[in-house]
Amino acid sequence: MALQLKHVTKRFGDFTAVDDLTLTVEKGMMYGFLGANGAGKTTTFRMILGLLNANEGQITWNGKTIAYSTSPEIGYLPEERGLYPKMKVEEQLIFLGELRGMSKADAKKAIGYWLERFEVPQYTSKKVEELSKGNQQKIQVIAALMHDPKLLILDEPFSGLDPVNVEMLKKAILDFRNKGATILFSSHRMDHVEELCEQLSIMHHGKQIVSGSLREVKRSFGRQNVRIRSDYELAGLDHIGGVLHANHSVEGAVFQIDDESVAAQLLASALEMGPIRHFEIEEPSLQDIFIAKVGTEHA
Repeated sequence: MALQLKHVTKRFGDFTAVDDLTLTVEKGMMYGFLGANGAGKTTTFRMILGLLNANEGQITWNGKTIAYSTSPEIGYLPEERGLYPKMKVEEQLIFLGELRGMSKADAKKAIGYWLERFEVPQYTSKKVEELSKGNQQKIQVIAALMHDPKLLILDEPFSGLDPVNVEMLKKAILDFRNKGATILFSSHRMDHVEELCEQLSIMHHGKQIVSGSLREVKRSFGRQNVRIRSDYELAGLDHIGGVLHANHSVEGAVFQIDDESVAAQLLASALEMGPIRHFEIEEPSLQDIFIAKVGTEHA
């Protein structure tokens, strides 16, 4: 099972929201979308779901255009939550499950399982408006997962959740991937994409400016970080050739370098200044890459 987008473009009047986007997400793959607000992530998701029509290009799921008949195979968590505040949790989830082709009995069984898993079984008969924002988010997530979708699209799934519940949701998402589901998710959190995704795209003003496997993206960036911890000032190393940027703290400094050979020079120069407690060459983070490609104003 694979999701394919080929040269997809979406315009709203003179504004191009998504510009010539091409990507493939294979079965069992988790694909991350990074980008600032307005980068085109949500518009892309809505085109995949058929909520918006592309002006150009083609979108297919298992070689076929996504239509109402494929709805039971797809789970969607929108960035803007869409629960009915006056409905009770179980009533609402049964309704949403039936829209995805579930029987009432199967929906009730799935609801019981997911409410227990997300540690909120006591909210079955509560109205949505009576729940905290974090628990409303859990109910919205259950609506996306309860029918066991094969294609899962999550738009900012971790927003509104505390660290404990973020880990709970990560585990659920990974379980779906391990069962062979195809998963796309967007996030402003670089660390979540870095931790979970094998493939990713960075979007900027509708264009796909970076794409590929996490390893390929990091290798192609051509920069690395050197972390040095010491008990003395390291500012004198900032001006070594090949050092692109330096961040200093009370523990030491992190130097961004353009070639691994610069690391040896940093080490030698640091040792000339005195003993060091830690020296490490690190691969660039997605935060580093995002800032370099998109700009600090969106990081």
